[in-house]
Amino acid sequence: MSGTEAPRARRVAVVGAGLAGCLLATLLGRRGIEVTVYERRPDPRIAGAERGRSINLAISARGLAALEEVGLREQALERALPMHGRMVHPRAGGRHEAPDFQPYSADGRRAINSISRAELNAALLDAAESTPGVTLRFSQRVTGVAGGRLMVDGVPGDAADVVLAGDGAYSAVRGSLDGIEVGQDFLEHGYKELTIPPSDGEFALDPDALHIWPRGDSMMIALPNLDRSFTCTLFWPRDDFAALDTPGKVRAHFAGHYPDVAGLMPALTDDFEHNPVGSLVTVRCEPWVREVDGTLVALLGDAAHAIVPFFGQGANCAFEDCIEIDRCLTETGGRWDLALALYQDRRKPNTDAIAEMALDNFVEMRDRVSSPVYKVAHAAQHALERRLAGRYVSRYELVSFTTVPYARIPGRVRKQNLILAAVAGALTLIAGSAAALLGRALCRRFHRSR
Repeated sequence: MSGTEAPRARRVAVVGAGLAGCLLATLLGRRGIEVTVYERRPDPRIAGAERGRSINLAISARGLAALEEVGLREQALERALPMHGRMVHPRAGGRHEAPDFQPYSADGRRAINSISRAELNAALLDAAESTPGVTLRFSQRVTGVAGGRLMVDGVPGDAADVVLAGDGAYSAVRGSLDGIEVGQDFLEHGYKELTIPPSDGEFALDPDALHIWPRGDSMMIALPNLDRSFTCTLFWPRDDFAALDTPGKVRAHFAGHYPDVAGLMPALTDDFEHNPVGSLVTVRCEPWVREVDGTLVALLGDAAHAIVPFFGQGANCAFEDCIEIDRCLTETGGRWDLALALYQDRRKPNTDAIAEMALDNFVEMRDRVSSPVYKVAHAAQHALERRLAGRYVSRYELVSFTTVPYARIPGRVRKQNLILAAVAGALTLIAGSAAALLGRALCRRFHRSR
């Protein structure tokens, strides 16, 4: 695509009407760009969500900042439930083993927000559909790009100057492109969703927390819903799912491992049998931008950088992609070729960083959070944040409650820890020197007194 054609792209296609695709289409439509969005599913506002595939979203600062750009921040918060911390459930679950609440922020005021993926997707679809210049096409399975056209079910379809592929971790568009190196790292764990319904019309658990049942090599989490139910997600080694092959085994396992909630799931055995086991994959690929027969193709969201869900940043991160593309178009005067190259350069280090942090947080959630050592360290960290406000900020707060680029966070945390270690060492040295001086003074006084 030549330098004069790129900024005048007339036919822009977004593949995937998920969260990121709809947000990006809305942003582009507001720039006066005509966009067609292609989605393989029927309209989910009519057909409904797939069973057992929701994984409730935890929208935090980055996602809210992006939604603000299209006027959906307050609407999203009205349909969300704030979670101010983790509620860690011990294995015993007995009367003397109360759950342990661990606030997310040092001041206890900040929260991540539990919101239905389906509801948020519907709101973003409505926003895109109401934006002049945006067209939604459902039941259109784009399988690639060739000859300047989208391939729909393997057959040449509409022509496109720019294709923005947000078609998920197993992106068909990405798979159709030559010259892209793709790494897919699967955890040995899978996930399955369950439900805790309301109890006597009320929440069966505290709705102000993300509930975690850490069990070493596995865990269950639960997020609250507006209808007063909880969506639970099991993150287990795949063999553990297969081993529970009868309703009796399922009930016995939950009674032993999740005794405080096993009786709160009347549909447990039905959900366990019929809800699918999903995969947990980290996708790393490069480059994200290719030119194919005159069509500029770029990847975004999970198609470019799928991450595991253990920092609650998948949607937040994808929304940042959309904001960055919009920003780069402004900075380059609408030059798609320059804008997409700049987008990749800026976002790739950040998505690599959050991918690693998400993997590390899985270990923290399934194992460390129940450790007495972790609890002491967590409390000490919050004490430091209160005493050194703005100068010491935990990794969790930087990820969830700021828009500091992900790539800067590991270095900042290391620097903070080195400074603290140096200060602690200096204080120890000073204390030791003071003790030695005091000791010598006491000895001299003792000898004079004799």
